[in-house]
Amino acid sequence: MSQLNRSIGPVGAVSIGLAAMIGAGLFFVWGPASAIAGAWLPAALVLAGVVATVNALSTAQLAMEHPVSGGAYAYGRAEAKPWIGFSAGWMFVTGKTFSAAAIALVAARHIDQDGAAAWAVIALVALAIVNILGIRLTSAISTVIVVLVLAAVVFALVWNAFGNASTLTQVSDSTSVVADSDSLMAAFGLGTVPALGVLQAAGILFFAFAGYARMATLGEEVRDPRRTLPRAIVTALVIVLVLYGLVAFAVTGTFRDRLPESMTPVADLVGHPVLHIVLLAAAVVACLGSLMGILAGLSRTSMAMARDGELPGVLGKINARTRTPVVAEIACTCLAIIAVVTLPPSGLVAFSSTFVLGYYAVAHFAAIRMRARLADAGSGPRMWLPRWLPWFGLISCLVIVLTLSWVGVVAAIAWLGLGLLFRRTFASR
Repeated sequence: MSQLNRSIGPVGAVSIGLAAMIGAGLFFVWGPASAIAGAWLPAALVLAGVVATVNALSTAQLAMEHPVSGGAYAYGRAEAKPWIGFSAGWMFVTGKTFSAAAIALVAARHIDQDGAAAWAVIALVALAIVNILGIRLTSAISTVIVVLVLAAVVFALVWNAFGNASTLTQVSDSTSVVADSDSLMAAFGLGTVPALGVLQAAGILFFAFAGYARMATLGEEVRDPRRTLPRAIVTALVIVLVLYGLVAFAVTGTFRDRLPESMTPVADLVGHPVLHIVLLAAAVVACLGSLMGILAGLSRTSMAMARDGELPGVLGKINARTRTPVVAEIACTCLAIIAVVTLPPSGLVAFSSTFVLGYYAVAHFAAIRMRARLADAGSGPRMWLPRWLPWFGLISCLVIVLTLSWVGVVAAIAWLGLGLLFRRTFASR
């Protein structure tokens, strides 16, 4: 059994993308980002949204030409060189493993501050089991999660819009929240160059947008992918851009200079104690939905790399009954568990953004190469993106990465070099 089952329609694809984006980022990034950007937080959000939009458009264009699992790994391999595709896959697997661990910890902190690591491990194992049981179950649960979370967030926005008092003064552990913001700034090396605050905050906010890639990594399980994937990617991103803009307007207008004190700013928009708990529960559900999508994307990318001989072949095995990459799912979950017990959420978010922006830079490069190839073949009309857009996306991703922690950038380059060394050694056998 080497092929996945094409069972996801347009609604399911959009739901998986929304569940991936409307997750931990929506409920976590505002405090740390505002601590860096201050009054310029809206500008940082606009920049992050522009970069995310450009990334999504390049991904949609590539998905139309290459409707397979693997995302930018498959695109880089097909349009550039195998080692470039491997670089994208290596960065995706690394960055999203950090993302999965961070999201699991954010969800767990809403349940139990002291036992967060244990709850995070439980969440990872449970959602891996859901993914193993089949992508249709993943899609169905994602749809339910998206409906519930969107309803909860819209309720919080409406409640706040009618002038109800926030509950920021009721935050249970504001000291730890401020410490988290400080440690995140330290992990990025932030705050030392104020002029770069907008770019640096955009790097953090980008953590909340990156879920649209999940749809591309599931390209082998989508019906009519050349039509479904581009529409699903663009639709999901438009919904999220509108939602994030409304949330940013609400939290900045309500909390102003006190925004960095809140670990749960969306829930803190609601002043009623019982409703505040409901919003906290919605945050947990959103995080779990995002985590489920990330684990699914990780396993599919790992599977695609294994089938091409870039990772151990056992990761490419597909279960005959569930039609899912069981071994890859288990392996990725185990790596995320290791990250949970060894690294703090702040460091996980910092390194995740660095690796994922590098991953999208490869996607833009693949889009540039694809345009050149199609032009040479006389198939130019298949490219509906303007020529400048993937170049703008490539440069934007690299600029934002270079404004982040130089320690993180050096670590990412070193880790990529280690991966390429592993590939060369593994491929020579």
